Amino acid sequence: MIRRILVANRGEIARRVFRTCRALGIATVAVHSDADATAPFVADADTAIRLPGSAPADTYLRGDLIIEAARAAGADAIHPGYGFLSETAAFASAVEAAGLTWIGPAPESIATMGSKVDAKRVMAAAGVPVLEVDLATVTAADLPLLVKASAGGGGRGMRIVESLDLLAEQIAKAEAEAASAFGDGTVFAEPYLPTARHVEVQVLADTHGTVWVLGDRDCSIQRRHQKVVEEAPAPYLPDQTRTALHAFARAAAQAAGYRGAGTVEFLVDQDQIFFLEMNTRLQVEHPVTECVTGLDLVALQIAVAEGKPLPGEAPAISGHAIEVRLYAEDPAAGFAPQTGRIRIFDVPEHPGVRVDSAIEAGSDVGVHYDAMLAKIIACADDRDTAIRMLGDTLRRARLHGITTNLDLLRAVLADKEFVAGRMHTTLLDERLDLWTGGDDPRRLAKAAMAAAIGQATQTAAAAPVLTRIPPAWRNAASQPRQRTYRRGQQQYAVTYTSIGHRLMSDFVAGVDVIDARGNQVVLSDGPIRETYRVTVAGTAVDVDGPSGSVGFELIPTFVDPAETVVHGSLLAPMPAAITAVAVDVGAVVSKGDPIVVLEAMKMQHTVTAPTDGTVTALTASVGRQVVAGAVLAVISVAEEDR
Repeated sequence: MIRRILVANRGEIARRVFRTCRALGIATVAVHSDADATAPFVADADTAIRLPGSAPADTYLRGDLIIEAARAAGADAIHPGYGFLSETAAFASAVEAAGLTWIGPAPESIATMGSKVDAKRVMAAAGVPVLEVDLATVTAADLPLLVKASAGGGGRGMRIVESLDLLAEQIAKAEAEAASAFGDGTVFAEPYLPTARHVEVQVLADTHGTVWVLGDRDCSIQRRHQKVVEEAPAPYLPDQTRTALHAFARAAAQAAGYRGAGTVEFLVDQDQIFFLEMNTRLQVEHPVTECVTGLDLVALQIAVAEGKPLPGEAPAISGHAIEVRLYAEDPAAGFAPQTGRIRIFDVPEHPGVRVDSAIEAGSDVGVHYDAMLAKIIACADDRDTAIRMLGDTLRRARLHGITTNLDLLRAVLADKEFVAGRMHTTLLDERLDLWTGGDDPRRLAKAAMAAAIGQATQTAAAAPVLTRIPPAWRNAASQPRQRTYRRGQQQYAVTYTSIGHRLMSDFVAGVDVIDARGNQVVLSDGPIRETYRVTVAGTAVDVDGPSGSVGFELIPTFVDPAETVVHGSLLAPMPAAITAVAVDVGAVVSKGDPIVVLEAMKMQHTVTAPTDGTVTALTASVGRQVVAGAVLAVISVAEEDR
């Protein structure tokens, strides 16, 4: 019987495992890096042990340190979560060799399925259809193809190749990213099917020969080959396709000699099914399966690890569940990772809505780890209700302090193709401009107007001249005041006046200020009254309104000349580590040439030359950590070319 579990992970999955452990009466141990010392998951555990350093290679990927921590804390079992060492056979073997219980599949199964090349060989022998392309004999007829990392997933080490001329370059990039993310640069290729669906099947097996197939999930909404929206069951699958998927998943689990929770992933291209991979761990999207089965998959993982048989038959699927992944990234800027401190994180409670979160107000989001902040799940009797419930939850959610993909998620749920169930793995790419460019200018202008009125009200209230006189009161019309805000590349110069007991503004035609007190501003847009909540934190002003949240940055009236940068400066788009510098001072470059390669949140980003010119300054160096906006290089253009 397991009494104390160490979770060899961090963030929301650590908190998720701890939650089940508490329900089962099992004591918990967290391990944490220096960067995570104050993270919520550390406080959630009964005890915690520090892993010195912040980089994953020094902390969460150090199996020896984690096993030492388990021994020091008196843990008798280790749960790996997902990512990091969860699919590392050598770590699983080391845990068992240390006399600890490994809450996962046998090391042999992990090794077989951990190599996607070996996994395909095993699946083909078991009669499961696979996709294959031999990189050594690729021809134009094989294009387009997808180069993938053999040792990992999550979109890292993946490259789409559409031209034979680019094959070698894309293979090299995939190998470099795979080596960085997984410590193994082995890659392979398969045909690229851009309009196929990504459908996966949850399996659970005990040590007594029982294999449960717990339904399926659609995970087709992806960015950079990473899942964004998942739902169970996969909607609008023909019965024969669903039946075949479940049969193939069962065959895969049996061929792998599987135990514990695992996921068999497939591409479904019309009536064709192809095996992708088997993830030998709990999936990020496991909550949607829990919703439609009523099971606690973590509790079942623990029971299987204790040698208990699965109880009877697998439960039937009931209802529908949809999960969205909340990422710290800017979808409109190429999904650039974002960092900062969370000022407010508030998702309204609602029956049928579940939040698995890594963060809370005050949490710091850094550059070292994956960009996922939380998962928000809606469970309902049917798909339409789940979509509506989740969309409304996201509309009313408040997340201030960092740019996220929240608006993108809302756009996905409102899209007619998604609502109709016509998803495929490139739908997000096809509709990205629509999903990220749909902000109503009038909505943003009203939010900016509310920001100015609300900030003026709070500023006056914080420093009253006479306590018995209302804030912003004047006995005669004063000169107009102006506050200028920035949101992305857009600026809003909001002019307002204070007359009598009221603040007034004509910034948005047809919109009047009805009331402003405390942090609330009430506007009227014709016959419609709208209430906004304005939160001020330094130069950041966050506005929560009837159509969601909008964040602004107050532009100071006077700008420090020292804050300006030289013309032609290449700036870091995100906080990151510099992994490569492709030029030297004096180099002549062409538009699009790579200059610097950055790595943040386990993804690589290449900064390229924006124009032809000469590198006249270079501050970037390999290994250096830079903040967003840091100058990496300066490219000068000859006068005659300007």
